[in-house]
Amino acid sequence: MYTKVTKSGGRQYLQLVEGYRNEDGKVRHRVVANLGRLEDLNPAKLDPLINGLNRAIGRSDNAALPVEIESSKAYGNVFALHELWKDLGFDHALARGMRSGRRKIEVEALVRAMVFNRLCDPTSKLGCLRWLDTVAMPDMPAKVDHQHLLRAMDALMDNVDRVEAELAKQIRPLVDRDLTMVFYDLTTVRIHAEGKVEGDIRAFGMNKETGGIARQFVLGVVQTAEGLPLMHTVHPGNVAETKTLQAMLATVLQRFPIERVILVADRGLLSLDNIDALTRLAEQGGRTLEFILALPARRYSDLIETFRNMTFEDGLAEDRFAGHRLIVAHDPVRAAEQGDRRRARIAELEAMAEKMTEKIKAQDEGKVTRGRRASDRGAYSRFTRAVAEAEMTRFLKADLYADDFSWSVDEDAIAAAELFDGKLALITNAPDLSPAEAVARYKGLADIERGFRVLKSDIEIAPVHHRLPDRIRAHAMICFLALVLYRVMRMRLKAKGHSASPRTALDLLERIQQHVARIGPATKTTLTRQQPEQLELFDALNLNTPN
Repeated sequence: MYTKVTKSGGRQYLQLVEGYRNEDGKVRHRVVANLGRLEDLNPAKLDPLINGLNRAIGRSDNAALPVEIESSKAYGNVFALHELWKDLGFDHALARGMRSGRRKIEVEALVRAMVFNRLCDPTSKLGCLRWLDTVAMPDMPAKVDHQHLLRAMDALMDNVDRVEAELAKQIRPLVDRDLTMVFYDLTTVRIHAEGKVEGDIRAFGMNKETGGIARQFVLGVVQTAEGLPLMHTVHPGNVAETKTLQAMLATVLQRFPIERVILVADRGLLSLDNIDALTRLAEQGGRTLEFILALPARRYSDLIETFRNMTFEDGLAEDRFAGHRLIVAHDPVRAAEQGDRRRARIAELEAMAEKMTEKIKAQDEGKVTRGRRASDRGAYSRFTRAVAEAEMTRFLKADLYADDFSWSVDEDAIAAAELFDGKLALITNAPDLSPAEAVARYKGLADIERGFRVLKSDIEIAPVHHRLPDRIRAHAMICFLALVLYRVMRMRLKAKGHSASPRTALDLLERIQQHVARIGPATKTTLTRQQPEQLELFDALNLNTPN
């Protein structure tokens, strides 16, 4: 039995209708009662009828039912991430990878919660627990504590090889087997934790974020030209970058059945030993392995004559180096800017030296000057320290053997440096890439740098507060999975022409709240009404909408 609004003569009437089946078994309905014209009805007329029906089934009167909001939690952002997680098959991948564990379902949920936390409100593991209290996370265990999260990280590392293999299976369909451009780069991640542990990967090294010495580990990321992260590596904080390249590429070729791969890497990863090893690796695998590697600045001194004799057309020139193609791009505007900055810094240092010389000369003539008394030895010390800090030791040299403070400018060194200004030197074995294509492919490496910025800003991978090596590796893997979700969101939004970034999208979807309300003895769960811009985001991300 139900109510129905009908129209007759331009007016609307409320009727009580009953459904039934006739002798032939077909569904029909009949009017049990006409309740009157719709515009004449009001609560005073309908409440007695409603209350009578409520009493008939043992409920309280309609007017007396209290409404209490028990909870209101963010839902849209975690729902969207959960749908994306399932769409990529990561739920099944983790379940398969953890199949030997007794708590495999809970581990998947706990890892998922930590991944989503990095994207929505990155905090510590204790902060993740507080965050879980503010969101309506789908398919979560009833009770989660700090030890649950730590045990989930340990379980993840106990099965890491199988888990990474299963995750690679889910990513494989997105990778072109015939030709894949693989970008590889490394960054450093600061660690705040003291004490020594067995197999420690925390080490002091030059930190790329602070520009100084810091306790850290090194994170490597491999991604495609489309910006899809394929895998990550974790190394001690003082590892030499060149030593990570061969093992990384061997793993990529093992996990992804790529027939032809072009490796693009930055200058810190190039060595002649690496080039020979990469060539042998390609021959053993029976695949076509090509590379585009930036030549380190320290090797530019071997190219002085090559650079002098090069003729650039549209800013590009080609030669040979170490048995491979050498492609050089030259930007005259950038070269002029670099040269002007160098000359200006040299002029500043010379002006400082002149000022010290004048002060010493004035003292020798008996004139009184303000400040501490100057000396030739002190002037040498200040000048050499300032030159070293400005990284100008190649161009400015103090004469340590002269009786009086003096210095000289090496114009030949400046001319040699200006020869390198505005130039990018690449070495490649790709036979069918034009110089312009090779340079364009290398410049695509900047996208992985943006990924590192996402890791350190939106996902907040650093600083890390774990001490144990496996906990550090688990933290890195959780952040890497968050980066995969972030990049897939970005790719889908971009493909649909949507201007929102993943961060903006998640903030907007967070406004979809899940409310739990108690109405008398009954409890009802509802969602806030979804706005058009939120529905557009679900459409752009190719995800189901919450209901």
